[in-house]
Amino acid sequence: MFKVGTVSHYYDKLGVAIVELNNTLSVGDKVKFVRDGEDLFEQVVESMQVEHKKLDSASSGDVIGLRVNETVKAGTEVFKAG
Repeated sequence: MFKVGTVSHYYDKLGVAIVELNNTLSVGDKVKFVRDGEDLFEQVVESMQVEHKKLDSASSGDVIGLRVNETVKAGTEVFKAG
């Protein structure tokens, strides 16, 4: 498991987390959300966007919108699992 990014914002009405990536992330990857050392939840990346364009993958330095299954707070770390 390694870190792929950090949540900078969460839009609760949309269920979308804004994630600043420091590694590559692709649709189909399994990710884990961790806050203050506590595992929150895992999910498979089903949809991601950069500036309202759907992408299959994004790289380090990209800021993506990621649809999430549960509420996350800014500062939550995102790890690639599996």
